[in-house]
Amino acid sequence: MLDSSLMQLMWLASPALPIGGFSYSECLEAAVDTARAATENEASAWLEDHLHLSLARSDLPAVAQAIPAWRAGDHARIATLNAWVLQTRESSELRAQTEQMGKSLLDWLRNHTTAKPAQIAVLATQSPTYPVAYALAASATQAPLRECLLAYAFGWAENMVQAAIKSVPLGQSAGQRILSALTAQIPSAVDHALALDDDTRQAFSPMLAILSSQHEVQYSRLFRS
Repeated sequence: MLDSSLMQLMWLASPALPIGGFSYSECLEAAVDTARAATENEASAWLEDHLHLSLARSDLPAVAQAIPAWRAGDHARIATLNAWVLQTRESSELRAQTEQMGKSLLDWLRNHTTAKPAQIAVLATQSPTYPVAYALAASATQAPLRECLLAYAFGWAENMVQAAIKSVPLGQSAGQRILSALTAQIPSAVDHALALDDDTRQAFSPMLAILSSQHEVQYSRLFRS
């Protein structure tokens, strides 16, 4: 992989990217509030389950399929994948998250040379979702597909660890231990995602949907999801 491609992936995975990822916990805050993830070990186990049971089955496969579609100029395929992501968000919070982060990433791309204006225009006519917008950004790097997914998953892991530090709460050392555990699991999650197709890609996490709905009316919250 070219140095420039690697650095662009690092940039996309950075929590400093101004797309608002820091403001979401993806139901972790609700799990903490209901004592399902009230300790370091519980939070670590929760996030590992989230990685394998949710991210590896839905968003990562969507990214994996959208990147070659962007590179091939298959805009019909992009529209299908974007619609699938929208349709599989099971609460208003989760849908708002993917739309807000997708729109923010699209706005960021408008100020960079990593995507063509025509591609940005195609996605802007839809309700851009974060996985498909990320796929657009990653497709322009010419990095290998697996590395694009590794960067996506690591960026997610960093955001989730920061959410755990703030909501459990935990110290920085505990956060690093959780991140280390997640990092060890990310390659297998990515390999699983790469093996899925339209018939095996899925978004079925009923407890996550229940907790997200509960979080919408939670009395005290730090995060938007």
